[in-house]
Amino acid sequence: QVQLVESGGGLVQAGESLRLSCAASERSFNTYVVAWFRQAPGKEREFVAALTYDSTTYYSESVKGRFTISTDNPLNTAYLQMNSLKPEDTSVYYCAAGRPRDSYVELASAYDYWGQGTQVTVSS
Repeated sequence: QVQLVESGGGLVQAGESLRLSCAASERSFNTYVVAWFRQAPGKEREFVAALTYDSTTYYSESVKGRFTISTDNPLNTAYLQMNSLKPEDTSVYYCAAGRPRDSYVELASAYDYWGQGTQVTVSS
């Protein structure tokens, strides 16, 4: 089992930045693909970003160029740096871990472990 805990969400104005953190419970976290998803009320869970074993990154088109995923392995922590935030980024953000094949890194069903989510609200 990998326990994941997100933090860093909050209320910001459009154009501002936030950094989300995802703390993992064990060192084996560095053997997993890590990803961020988000889910707004009434909507499906949406892929945001992923980082694979070989440091390949994936981003949704809506966040590419604004968000950056990274990890700090000694701290067993993943991050999502969110710049130039827009109101449409408002959502609950979840970190996830798993071992999907490259073709499945954008699919929520490919991940075995999930955090509890952290709310990000971006006002106009």
